[in-house]
Amino acid sequence: MAVMTILAILLVRNLRVENVSKKQLLLEAAISFFQKFFMGVLGERGKRYVPYMITITLFIGFANIVGIFGFVPPTKDLNVTAGLAIMSILLVEYAGIHQSGVKGWLKSFAKPTPVMLPINIMEIAIRPTSLCMRLFGNILGGFIIMKLVEFVVPAVIPAFLSLYFDFFDGFIQAYVFVFLTSLFISEAIE
Repeated sequence: MAVMTILAILLVRNLRVENVSKKQLLLEAAISFFQKFFMGVLGERGKRYVPYMITITLFIGFANIVGIFGFVPPTKDLNVTAGLAIMSILLVEYAGIHQSGVKGWLKSFAKPTPVMLPINIMEIAIRPTSLCMRLFGNILGGFIIMKLVEFVVPAVIPAFLSLYFDFFDGFIQAYVFVFLTSLFISEAIE
């Protein structure tokens, strides 16, 4: 969090409307990319949730790549992934209530037929569990594999595998988490 806070302070200093720097252009391009991506999934009605989605993407992405610097990824802790999943599902349910009102949100549990009511209620517990365990399991699995490889072959191979597990797999897990959250929000606001 400290690194992300310092980066945020450094990146947003001296922003201008005219004569923008290359740093500002790069920052604006990255934010524009994320906004377009999430707007494509969420649509115009989901515009208010895009800042949360960008924040979670950046947090999980940075949290997953700290392993490259010798730190233990925070997403290897079940409490962190559970907290992220609970926040995301609370936002999903809020989006449903905000879009349909409390009565409409409650009625949505009986759709498409009233027989689905128990399953739709269970889904409130299943979704965050799924988000949490998917992120936790994949990051923990990659961490364990890297430690085993470092133990067996401590020289060159761990560096190449670290690039995969810390960067590529870490960003894929961030993408999967926020994409599923975006789909859940999109479903809630329809």
